[in-house]
Amino acid sequence: MKKGIISAVVALSFMVCTSSFACTGVVKAVDGTKVTVTCDDGTTATADGAAKVGDKVTVKDGKIAAGKKAAIEGC
Repeated sequence: MKKGIISAVVALSFMVCTSSFACTGVVKAVDGTKVTVTCDDGTTATADGAAKVGDKVTVKDGKIAAGKKAAIEGC
């Protein structure tokens, strides 16, 4: 009985820790620093950051995540 309760508590703690919302999608609206993004899975997220309508961005923890920097050829 105790093992079942402990395993349930551990499983729930993993769910809570990994529930940070991240999505990639297209910016649909911009209002100051608030950006509305329609994610690839069809959900809508609002984030803080600078982007233009039509940009493809990644939203993580309510902010626009920095994109990968392009590699410089020859380095």
